[in-house]
Amino acid sequence: MTTRVRKGELLLRYVLLLAVLALTIGPFLWQLSTSLKGPTEDIYSSPPSFLPRHPTLHNYERVADTIPVWDYAFNSLKVATANVVTNCAGSALAGYALARLRYRGRRAATLAFVLAMLVPVEGIIIAQFTTMRELGLNNTLVGVVLPGCVGAMNVLLMRNAFLNLPYEIEEAAYVDGANVWQRFLRIALPSVKGTVAVVAIFAFMGAWDDFLWPLIVLSDPSKFTLTIGLNYLHGTFAGDERLVAAGTVIAVAPLIALFAGLQRYFFRGVGEGAVKG
Repeated sequence: MTTRVRKGELLLRYVLLLAVLALTIGPFLWQLSTSLKGPTEDIYSSPPSFLPRHPTLHNYERVADTIPVWDYAFNSLKVATANVVTNCAGSALAGYALARLRYRGRRAATLAFVLAMLVPVEGIIIAQFTTMRELGLNNTLVGVVLPGCVGAMNVLLMRNAFLNLPYEIEEAAYVDGANVWQRFLRIALPSVKGTVAVVAIFAFMGAWDDFLWPLIVLSDPSKFTLTIGLNYLHGTFAGDERLVAAGTVIAVAPLIALFAGLQRYFFRGVGEGAVKG
């Protein structure tokens, strides 16, 4: 009887996992399939057909002919790369200071980062726009990067990762004469490479997928990011689902490649920062 119950629980788990997989991966597979279908194939057939009968890359060529998609992608790549560098460096420094250094106001500083996570972006976006205008950074990619260059959640992730490191290692380095920078760069930071990878993935995804802030701060079409450029496809060519699907796949492909390359560090990094709070 116990064996049957266990088999039933295992079967239920697999059914639930398959259901979640279908809900998360299904829409992307549908977009990929639609982007590879030619104009003669019915994308609304019932039952739906995931596999195109005559796969073609013509829809991707049409995207490049309709909008300067590669220029937009390059702008997004510059913004996302800068966001990754600033978040990894800034979050690591701030997280180390919150976790390992002793000074007055450390708890208050940690609380400030927690409270920053509770403020919705829409509530401060006018203040951000005014600040960028006063700095003369409107309609620049620097203005796109600056408000998100160090995320509060990333700082807390790094703090939790540094908290898990044994203090004895740093104490031994201190006895040997290592200063704060040497302990940070040679001992603490190499020990949390997994969490740094998590921060890099989150920062890249946040910058690559961001739509509202670039839409507000940018007005020159030559500086548009990919999300804004693809919105042109949704607006003008909303009836051409194949074209829209091809643009969507172009936007998602770099994220898949990034996660595939860093997934080993990602899952290790989740464990690094999940023990202490």
